Amino acid sequence: MPRRASAADRLFALLLHLLPHHLLSKGMYWLARWEWRPFKDAMIRGFIRLYRVDVSEASEPDAGAYPCFNAFFTRALRPAARPFAVDDYTLACPADGSISQIGAIEAGRIFQAKGHRFSVRELLGGDAALAAAFEAGAFVTVYLSPRDYHRVHMPLAGRLTEMTHVPGRLFSVSPSTTRTIPRLFSRNERIVSLFDTPAGPMALVMVGAIFVASMDTVWAGPVTPASRRSTHWHYVETPPEESVALDRGEEMGRFNMGSTVILLFPKGGIEWRESLGPGRSVRMGEALGRITNSRGQAQ
Repeated sequence: MPRRASAADRLFALLLHLLPHHLLSKGMYWLARWEWRPFKDAMIRGFIRLYRVDVSEASEPDAGAYPCFNAFFTRALRPAARPFAVDDYTLACPADGSISQIGAIEAGRIFQAKGHRFSVRELLGGDAALAAAFEAGAFVTVYLSPRDYHRVHMPLAGRLTEMTHVPGRLFSVSPSTTRTIPRLFSRNERIVSLFDTPAGPMALVMVGAIFVASMDTVWAGPVTPASRRSTHWHYVETPPEESVALDRGEEMGRFNMGSTVILLFPKGGIEWRESLGPGRSVRMGEALGRITNSRGQAQ
């Protein structure tokens, strides 16, 4: 049974409503990049102890070798640390974390937690035509905790067609706030990347959170426009030499501090693994499902 919001959950949500999200996140941005050795070493080692981070998986296991905390937080892994699922018809998990929710998009809405849903249209920045492409489709929400690997990789090979930065709040996206704050993921700042893939259109949404002062993509770097309106970039008519095509497993972006990734697929595009469900821990590269053909049969 889904866990109900507790009194502590509601109190935490109230506190979050009162905090200056963006001011705190800007402060964390500078602290995380401060290269004064005594400070950054203490911050990194304290973080490792607090969250029991397995540094042996990192390509650089020496915590003192990182120039600042953010470099450690967005650390690369050893190539063998995250083997990818075996074939191109397998949908691979884009990040380390745990599944918040997984399932079908119903009546244009996505299940967040007991008593809470949000619309695909709102999540994607208000684009009705784009939202229609995912009507009766499939979604998965993956929550990245502070201890997790924070680079995001392609679950399928894809060609970038559109990117949208949607400004918003920076509520925490922990399980506690997911249970208590309505429409959490469609209220927070986010980057929506749309790809053309073998499963049809795929929306990969990187959702910001408190202390996430910026989100990066490999083609645009940090995506933090100052405008309070949504900002769109279109890549359909980009010259071939400038187009963005990423292979399955390639890095597509990263969070500077932790957050959430949401994947959307059209109707009949994906068949989820039956063993997956809310609360299930997952690792980047792990199989989440299979690409299906137009008749809905697994490839």
